[in-house]
Amino acid sequence: MAKRPVRFFNTTGPCNPDDHYMLPPADRLQGAQLHRYVRDNLYWSLHAPRQTGKTTFLQSWAKELNATGNVVACYVSLERCQGMAERNVAIPNACQSIKDYARVFDLPVPESTTDISGSMLSDILSDWATKTSPKPLVILFDEVDVLEGDAMMSFLRQLRGGFATRGIGKFPTSIALVGMRDLKDYIVSAKDGKAVNPGSPFNIKADSAVIGNFAKDDIVHLFEQRTEETGQQISQDALEYVWEQSGGQPWIVNSLFMRATMRILEDDDFQTVTLEHVQEAREQMILARETHIDSLAFRLGDPQIRRIVELLITGNIDPDMVNSDAFRRCLDLGLISNGREGVMISNPIYREVLARQISFGAQSMMSPPTFLWQKPDGSLDMDSLLKEFQKFWRRNSEIWESKSDYTEAFPHLLLMAFLQRITNGEGHIDREYAAGRRRLDLFIEFAKRRYIIEIKLLHDYDTPEEVKEEGLEQILAYRDKFDKSIPCYLVIFDRRSEGKKATWEERISWTVEGDVTLVGC
Repeated sequence: MAKRPVRFFNTTGPCNPDDHYMLPPADRLQGAQLHRYVRDNLYWSLHAPRQTGKTTFLQSWAKELNATGNVVACYVSLERCQGMAERNVAIPNACQSIKDYARVFDLPVPESTTDISGSMLSDILSDWATKTSPKPLVILFDEVDVLEGDAMMSFLRQLRGGFATRGIGKFPTSIALVGMRDLKDYIVSAKDGKAVNPGSPFNIKADSAVIGNFAKDDIVHLFEQRTEETGQQISQDALEYVWEQSGGQPWIVNSLFMRATMRILEDDDFQTVTLEHVQEAREQMILARETHIDSLAFRLGDPQIRRIVELLITGNIDPDMVNSDAFRRCLDLGLISNGREGVMISNPIYREVLARQISFGAQSMMSPPTFLWQKPDGSLDMDSLLKEFQKFWRRNSEIWESKSDYTEAFPHLLLMAFLQRITNGEGHIDREYAAGRRRLDLFIEFAKRRYIIEIKLLHDYDTPEEVKEEGLEQILAYRDKFDKSIPCYLVIFDRRSEGKKATWEERISWTVEGDVTLVGC
């Protein structure tokens, strides 16, 4: 009989092996030489997106270092300094965090001065190094990038001021600066986007490391811990789905496993976790809008990030995009990836969340459907649905587009909102989009039936025939990855300028070529 689990899959705060199934985050450090940082008295930085294991690693490594008896190590979060651009406010709060975490880790508590003229931080660090003598002091500063403007520059200058004299009893011998972005990026941000000069504080950094996502085998090993503890199994196709949907993002993996084992199945129900369980967990996770997911949606409030996402949805290429600060921020947030397949949203769940978020306003404004969009067997009447959309597009697109922040991606977003209004809660839509693809693919599942819709745009630099032929080739290649019997719809929006654009009577068209229905808008 299966045992009641002692541990669970964690999605809130740092993990610890007594309470949570977990993998050592240090194993995912890329470009790090931990032993050398301490041995050679180095200052270094670590950056990775939120909820990838940074805090878990830092706290566990601090404990490991202290267990050796050779050094005094302390984790210190600067989260309380968020939004404090004034150094006279941020630095005293940083010093208070140092004292608070010294108490948490049962270490000597340093004294801070009341002088905030520019040496308060360096003074408290010097005092702390004296109190930990004859052992060297190692500090792991987390959430460093919440500091901004003058506060950030003051913090770094004071570290640089003590760097040259660092040593036992004098100043911390090794310091890690940890956040979502690399140190150079947030120094540039603190200096209002101006290039950092050679005298800036970042030149004391010896190395920069990142924490990567789970590998495919990591996901298997993570669930194996539950199997060993409770006897519960997971099907191979469920594991494949977790990998495919998450791209190895640790929080998503844990969330899917947690929901499948504790919400879809009861906590004491140890039947095998199936693909259907994980698919339901995915939908629950997206609809619940937990903090991690909600923070992604929040980022779309930034016009620059919104522009990157729009380029990806439309599949266009902007040569300047990869050189922009917004592009680097999206990479650091883990929002996008730039690999062998080009620039794309990092995983299908992020694609889903972002697409739903930016089309949510339009979806909310749409009245409940009154036309017959289901067949008698409960499946979608896709022909009826898309013909109804053509009417909706003709009647509403010009007015609605004038109110949209997404000019180029507006057709994609309006069609997705229209489809989501129908399928919400009863089916789901997988979206594939990436820079350079010049299209958006939608894979719809509803009532155990599947449909493929591809969206293409006709511009001034295209001819209708070129766009049609390219779209037909692309949609059939996409369909062949699944099943040749799946109905396919190629939707082409005429986005040419006035004078070149066809009349509404010409644009709204419906033809069938081979296995594909062509829908003109």
